[in-house]
Amino acid sequence: METRQRKREFDYGQEEFRRVQAMIHQRVGIHLASNKTEMVYSRLARRLRATGMQSVRLYLDQLDRDDHPEWQNFINALTTNLTAFFRENHHFETLRGHFAGHPSSQPLRIWCCAASTGEEPYSIAISLLEQFGPGKRIEIVASDVDTQALATAEAGIYRLDRVDRLERPLLHKYFLNGRGANAGKVRVKPEVRERVAFHQVNLLDRDWPVEGPLDAIFCRNVFIYFQSETQRQLMARFRRLLDKNGLFFAGHSESLISSGEGFRSLGKTVFTPDA
Repeated sequence: METRQRKREFDYGQEEFRRVQAMIHQRVGIHLASNKTEMVYSRLARRLRATGMQSVRLYLDQLDRDDHPEWQNFINALTTNLTAFFRENHHFETLRGHFAGHPSSQPLRIWCCAASTGEEPYSIAISLLEQFGPGKRIEIVASDVDTQALATAEAGIYRLDRVDRLERPLLHKYFLNGRGANAGKVRVKPEVRERVAFHQVNLLDRDWPVEGPLDAIFCRNVFIYFQSETQRQLMARFRRLLDKNGLFFAGHSESLISSGEGFRSLGKTVFTPDA
């Protein structure tokens, strides 16, 4: 017999958790491990308080309607957004080195498909601006399934502690200091922001708002949430979008050994299409 946790604000047990597992997997492909029970409860509890609902079961029942407006809040609540400027910096060094001789007349087209709150696509833009200067056409599509994270990304405003590891010259060159109500914050400068176009994208969708050939795809720390069959399907789609000399960047814990058919490793979780 199922044992329910006591002293919870809302009634919640394994039955509700299994429903959440199935729903989020079907909608966006995320696989929630069994040890995420408490995380799921704490995040759903915030949504119940915000909506005034008194039951997790009833909250989930409303999502039986595929077009219910709460679906996006449900997805946002269960999406993990862990990011930082120049996280795994060796990837940005690889990006600059690989395209150092890229023809000046041709644009560089890059998709960052887990943009979160924006630090990653802005790091890509800054890296390429440092490499090529402002005259180079740099086109970055930055997408995420979480609309709240994307709103933060589009605003491009960050607390000082989010940029405290940036080298001072980069901070002064590419960020504006906030004043008044924005004191203690910085904002990405327009010359960085204008090179990034933000879109909400569910990677399970049939159509993506991105056309190839792309020079690089950043899909870092995303596959850890997907099961192997979903990974294989996505890698096949990514390969069709990449230029033959393009780069695919995965997260540090993602070897893609089981899902990277059609790619060869360049080391340090960087891949390129097979010839």
